[in-house]
Amino acid sequence: MSSTEELIRTYESRLADIEARLARMEGTTPAPAVRRASGAGLRLGVDVGGTFTDLILLDAGRGQVWLAKVPSTPEDSAVGVLNGIEKICREAGVRPSDISEVMHGTTVATNTVLTGSGARVGLVTTKGYRDTLQIARSYVPGGLGGWVIWNKSLPLARLEDTIEAEERIDAKGNVLVPLNEAALRRDLQALAARGIEALTISLFNGYVSGVHEDRIAAIAAEVMPGIPVSTSHATMPEMYEYERTETTVVNSYVRPVVAKYVASLQRELKAKMGEVNLQILRSDGGLASAQAAMDQPVNLLMSGPAGGVSGAKWIAKNAGFSNLLTFDMGGTSTDVALIENGIARTRRETRVGDVTVRAPSIDVRTVGAGGGSIAYVPELTKALRVGPQSAGAVPGPAAYDKGGETPTVTDANVVLGYLPSDAKLGGDMTIRRDLAAKAVQTVADALGKSPEEAAEGIIAIVNENMCGALRLVSVEQGYDPRDFALIGFGGAGPLHANALARLIGAWPCIVPPGPGVLCAYGDATTRLRNEASQTHVTTTAATSDSEIGGMLRDLAARAAGTLEAEGVPRPEQETLYQIDIRYQGQGMKLTIDLSPEDFAREGLGGVKRRFDAEHEQLFTFALDAPHELVGLRAVVQGAEKPFIGKDYGTAGPDASGAVVHDTRLFFEGRWHPALIYDRAKLQAGNRIHGPAIVTEMDSTALILPGHVGAVDKVGNILIWPEGHEKAR
Repeated sequence: MSSTEELIRTYESRLADIEARLARMEGTTPAPAVRRASGAGLRLGVDVGGTFTDLILLDAGRGQVWLAKVPSTPEDSAVGVLNGIEKICREAGVRPSDISEVMHGTTVATNTVLTGSGARVGLVTTKGYRDTLQIARSYVPGGLGGWVIWNKSLPLARLEDTIEAEERIDAKGNVLVPLNEAALRRDLQALAARGIEALTISLFNGYVSGVHEDRIAAIAAEVMPGIPVSTSHATMPEMYEYERTETTVVNSYVRPVVAKYVASLQRELKAKMGEVNLQILRSDGGLASAQAAMDQPVNLLMSGPAGGVSGAKWIAKNAGFSNLLTFDMGGTSTDVALIENGIARTRRETRVGDVTVRAPSIDVRTVGAGGGSIAYVPELTKALRVGPQSAGAVPGPAAYDKGGETPTVTDANVVLGYLPSDAKLGGDMTIRRDLAAKAVQTVADALGKSPEEAAEGIIAIVNENMCGALRLVSVEQGYDPRDFALIGFGGAGPLHANALARLIGAWPCIVPPGPGVLCAYGDATTRLRNEASQTHVTTTAATSDSEIGGMLRDLAARAAGTLEAEGVPRPEQETLYQIDIRYQGQGMKLTIDLSPEDFAREGLGGVKRRFDAEHEQLFTFALDAPHELVGLRAVVQGAEKPFIGKDYGTAGPDASGAVVHDTRLFFEGRWHPALIYDRAKLQAGNRIHGPAIVTEMDSTALILPGHVGAVDKVGNILIWPEGHEKAR
């Protein structure tokens, strides 16, 4: 121990003694000893789910980690966040003021769209384009007969709240018709009188020049002060007026709700922690400052799921895996994604419910299958169904003993012995097997089966539902899942990961340390991110490497300037170019990612080759046709946040030192003897032969019969079929 550490400990000991003496003199009890944080401060990751709010506290200077899990508070998510901060600080023995950064993944924007609880939005369009949202695109879900039964959702900006501006700008940004400010002012006053709560300005060709949109915004600030205004050229400066208008309207729709939540949370955090830096996770896996999140909340629609993928990338990088299928199963839903060569696949569109916006997001697919998914047997068909209805956080599964009575996936896991009744969810929530069995019995009676058979049927159905989601991001995108490892996380993910790996053939099945809070881990380890984009339509033959390279450098400088203003110096920034390209005459396009160095070396020829390869992978063919650029983009990220993880030691294959006690579990129609392990006692090199259950504070992992789990150097449990070494 260094002399400095000895001095600190001596000082803390003396201080505690003085506090105890003062307490005895005053007849009070001294407060628990509070550990002084390392000089670099602490980082807190927070992820709010439908059932639980997860927190992870990182001390980068000492390589220490603390985890906490508290029930979510759907009526006000901030309450659950503050409860979690109080709990994790108490368990870590630190003051809230020791925390310097809070990284938060939130579903506030998503839930606002799904529940239809956003602002009343007014819309300003160019004269003649008032019906842009109503006309939309000629797409009807449900196949050929979909138009018969499909009920089209109303636009988020009503037709009666839409006004037209007398103006026109051409495709090159020249003013053809000047803005009629007098008529616009009258119309804005009438719009304000109707009680709108946010305003969107989206003019034809507004992506080329924002001169008229900015002037309308200035007039609106005079006519309706206090009403937030979103302009399309600032939100999404790309062509196609419907997509641009829809995206900007959604930004306005969620903006007051998100701004209120973020501002309130920031205020509460500063009251408890001082000048803490709050950052919000974006849909594309990067971080945004609190102010940027309030100004452009449309970029947060997939904030929650993105945290899990970011955490999985971090874990995989440390474990030496570059190709992953991520499987995040929580209490309400399951999110899956694909990571290739250490990079998560992204898409330029984000869909929530019936709303599709042009905002970048990690390509996450979600199904209504979680630990709280309700199992039932319809009277008409007598066929077992699971989800998408969920017991949620309140009342939750029957086994939680919080008033829930309907059978859920969690209750089925308890009945089968996969989730032991002596497990403690979040460290302090007891599992009631008797209540779970009583709930599952209702399904068993309807099916004429035993409770165990009914429970196994529930698990089989939910596993197939989740397997379908994994196929969406792998097989249907031209990838063979057998070329990927499967990483299971979330509160319920490790219970089902082994079974899913069997279904799709993805090995190994990885259960990371702290799987129940991996989304929060991703929040705490991701980077600040910003982007700048520009529509540019031209064939590759009609332009040059130097022209496109210059435009990309200008975009990168714009995005870098914003990050620099948020405290990220230029030397710590990393830049990625994205080029939207298609075959000339095509309606669709693909986005090609490449570094500035790659573009300097390969030029547009390399972009075309990459596009052809991507097109062939997705659609099985490439064309001998001219290539056409559609858009350019520069994405700039801050430096990675360093963190040295826990040392898991080195041991042999014998894991008997981590055995808690024996148990039994029901699998494929019969009971099997099994062992329960305490994950905190496992060391690198240990091997766990199934059937086995591994418990920890935030999650429980299941290793099925005929499989073995090996603990790697960074604490992951790698699950393989028995004898896999011989088969490889």
